[in-house]
Amino acid sequence: MKNNIILLVVLNLIVCCSVLVESKYIAYNTSQGIVSDKLNVHLVPHTHDDVGWLKTVDQYYVGSNNSIQGACVRNVLDSLVPALLADKNRKFIYVEQAFFQRWWREQSESIQNTVKKLVSTGQLELINGGMCMHDEAAPHYIDMIDQTTLGHRFIKQEFNQTPRIGWQIDPFGHSAVQAYLLGAEVGFDSLFFGRIDYQDRAKRKDEKTLEFVWQGSKTFGSSAQIFAGAFPAAYEPPNSFYFEVDDDSPIVQDNINLFDYNVQERVNDFVTAALTQANITRTNHIMWTMGTDFKYQYAHTWFREMDKLIHYVNMDGRVNALYSTPSIYTDVKYATKEQWPLKTDDFFPYADRVNAYWTGYFTSRPAIKHYVRMMSSYYLAARQLEFLKGRSNVRPNTDYLADALAIAQHHDAVSGTEKQHVANDYAKRLSIGYAEAEELVASSLACLVESTNKRSCGNTVTKFEQCPLLNISYCPPSEVDLPHGKNLVIVIYNSLGWQREDVVRIPVNSKSVIVRDSSGKQIESQILPMANASMGLRNYYVKAYLGKSPSDTPKYWLAFLASVPPLGFSTYIVSGTKPADISSTLSTTHISQDNGNGTIEIGQGNLKLIYAVNDGKLTQYINKRSSVNEFVDQSYSFYSGYDGSEDTVNFQASGAYIFRPNGSYPLKSERQVSFTVFRGPVLEEVHQQITPWIYQITRVYKGKEHVEVEFTVGPIPVDDGVGKEVATQITTTMKTNKTFYTDSNGRDFIKRIRDFRTDWDLQVNQPVAGNYYPGFDVGACSEYLYMEDNKTELSVLVDRSVGGSSIADGQMELMLHRRLLFDDSRGVAEALNETVCIDNKCQGLTIQGNFYLRIDPLGKGAKWRRSFGQEIYSPFLLAFSEQEGDKWSTSHLSTYSAMAPSYSLPDNIAMITLQELEDGKVLLRLAHLYEIGEDKDLSVIAKVELKKLFSERKINKVTEMNLSANQERAEMEKKRLVWRVEGGPREEVTAARGGTVDPTKLVVELEPMEIRTFIVEF
Repeated sequence: MKNNIILLVVLNLIVCCSVLVESKYIAYNTSQGIVSDKLNVHLVPHTHDDVGWLKTVDQYYVGSNNSIQGACVRNVLDSLVPALLADKNRKFIYVEQAFFQRWWREQSESIQNTVKKLVSTGQLELINGGMCMHDEAAPHYIDMIDQTTLGHRFIKQEFNQTPRIGWQIDPFGHSAVQAYLLGAEVGFDSLFFGRIDYQDRAKRKDEKTLEFVWQGSKTFGSSAQIFAGAFPAAYEPPNSFYFEVDDDSPIVQDNINLFDYNVQERVNDFVTAALTQANITRTNHIMWTMGTDFKYQYAHTWFREMDKLIHYVNMDGRVNALYSTPSIYTDVKYATKEQWPLKTDDFFPYADRVNAYWTGYFTSRPAIKHYVRMMSSYYLAARQLEFLKGRSNVRPNTDYLADALAIAQHHDAVSGTEKQHVANDYAKRLSIGYAEAEELVASSLACLVESTNKRSCGNTVTKFEQCPLLNISYCPPSEVDLPHGKNLVIVIYNSLGWQREDVVRIPVNSKSVIVRDSSGKQIESQILPMANASMGLRNYYVKAYLGKSPSDTPKYWLAFLASVPPLGFSTYIVSGTKPADISSTLSTTHISQDNGNGTIEIGQGNLKLIYAVNDGKLTQYINKRSSVNEFVDQSYSFYSGYDGSEDTVNFQASGAYIFRPNGSYPLKSERQVSFTVFRGPVLEEVHQQITPWIYQITRVYKGKEHVEVEFTVGPIPVDDGVGKEVATQITTTMKTNKTFYTDSNGRDFIKRIRDFRTDWDLQVNQPVAGNYYPGFDVGACSEYLYMEDNKTELSVLVDRSVGGSSIADGQMELMLHRRLLFDDSRGVAEALNETVCIDNKCQGLTIQGNFYLRIDPLGKGAKWRRSFGQEIYSPFLLAFSEQEGDKWSTSHLSTYSAMAPSYSLPDNIAMITLQELEDGKVLLRLAHLYEIGEDKDLSVIAKVELKKLFSERKINKVTEMNLSANQERAEMEKKRLVWRVEGGPREEVTAARGGTVDPTKLVVELEPMEIRTFIVEF
């Protein structure tokens, strides 16, 4: 028996040796191109690298903190280069410039030259091209443009390439602004994405309409349309075609002398998957996205298997397989001359299955959403001041803030869907960027106030301080004591292109102060007591942020009306007074009685608010000028966050992504709500303690015709084991017939109808969550939201992106804050339970914010929404200094505008970018604020005189660029692909565009909704 075993071993050795001898090198043929009479399977190798999510952006890049997730982007890019060099037919696309630029800076000149060659030959294609794959619900359109421009200009400078393809594969729904503005207007030929509603996807599969022509703009119609495609299932390869080292898909085992030979089996699998996709796709071209999150860390494992698949599938001959890119795919789709279905509006809201609406993230992490918005407006102003002073390529400059803001637009950043330590990292980067930009702003303003030659500042002596924590009532420069002879100087900068008047509110220690304007004239001002809620919030969060408690707490707010010229500043002086002198007006106080009856009227101008004393609630909105008289009620409620405990299949809790309410509960005091009214010459306030953890201040300003509501929500109590999602409702008697409007990234408005979708018959399973939309402007939500009936329209504006809806006719709803106790099973593996800790004691996060509302006659609300929306986005920038005596006006410039005297931008135009670039050229963007037909007076062509805009400098050359400033617009238009739409051309209003800029007259024309981008040389 022993001899038999030995003989068997010897025979096995002989066989093994025989196999080794017979094995040979196989040269795989990967050179196949398009075959016109076959189904062509375009294999698109890619990796999706989140710029922060479970790990921070730096941890993802270097591959640290792998206990959370094994991911290293540096490995991806390192291994990619030799893998592409191994076969000239291999191709790869890369998206996230935040990672690519980190890697690029680390490479030797030799590697950089190799990569440049790979890019120039098309083996490596940089697509999308922004610093990140931005979210499409929470970001403002200006931020989307800025982060895209930052990436596109780098690609142009280093590789002389202009990205052609939009690749938004992972954001959780897709906006109309992305399609026409960040798609067609940057020069993209197509846009691909992975996530659309599961009901929509099923219908599109049946009708072969996953690919279509998307017209995202009502104003521009077909002139800004783009070819778009939604993938059959997310952005991953077909099942069983994953080839990372640790993936479990079967490889192509093609050594016939080894066990598990499976070439024909794998070819059959490939052909089956290809034919399945072909059955839901038009033309004989389909795309396979060969990759997913953080794949290709060892790129050879993927390419080796794809080489084999291409080789053997093409030998089989039933279908044709080839290495491809989305650019190649787009070109062959275009060449078919197919007619495509037409898509309008957007892809919100998104649900990936029953009861799983991704509408919670519209509000998730409201603090970081607001921080991003604050930093965005600050970045806009800082770049203007950097230009006015003259850019220096040595620090301080705005570059770090630009990078931090760009990364923060990522679809797991401002969206609020990241782990807590990653959210902290985003905030830290913004804070570092702000600190450097703050230094730049201070030096620029010092230059402007001291120097008559703004472009050549000497050594300035004026020291300015700013107040980044003014939102929590903390402003050390304004809280100083002002003995006789010492003055507080406030320089107020206006980044808008028109003269602006707004009320400034700062905390002060004394009520005995006066305010003088730039001419030295004393102006009307008002002292208001600081609420206990504000003081408590201030003291707690200052210690949380700065590590120490404030030394003193001011007792008052000082409010005064400031008037500031366009693109300029005005100076205001605050001085202490003696007891016998005239001081700021102290607000009078009225406290409603618990058992009182009757009403109280708020407002001293055209706008009046009527409150019922007996229940402490707003009841009526009256505008004497416009003859509006409407019943209005404002209330709070919370949705109980569903915990998923009763789900037998498809567990689904409410979490960072998903909004799944389990009942709605009104929030009101257990006893009658009393309220306190403060009146004065500048504004009137109503203070209400709604619940122990909700405080509200309602303001009406003299001369203004809107209502400002400041809310403080939190800590949301969860001691009962129930997560809560807090909303406010504004209820009217308007007959809105299920219809309301939300903005798209703060730009266009989209009509919404409750329980309805334009593209399919909606099966309603979540009547609340399924009707939520993102917004900044709420006639609906995002930044803007509004609704209308046949007489009036109610508009609501917010100070950050939120979720909102109209759940009942005549009612608008905004979700303000969320605190939840369960993860929603979408990968983040954390409950959305934000806390703040001091001395190892933690409590839930408190949010303070503002929303603004106004009721207008039908058709009259657009002007306020658009103009005041700009003021919310770009608040006054306040800089503080101290001065002994009254010498400021004799030694400093008190008021200034960079524009020609008496010139300002038209009311319908905003300057959204003014930035000096590294080469001394200036990037200028001008935006028309109105859609076609939105306002009878302002939805018209407007003109900007560049000579007056830049009155202090001589313009030598103006070149119009595409939106992301990486190619001349005329060249982009020449290359634009014109796609055919089913049914032929539709009747539409001809999209108007401003004419060519005459190099002598230098006048820019802008038609409705037009954004024009220029490189200006002086």
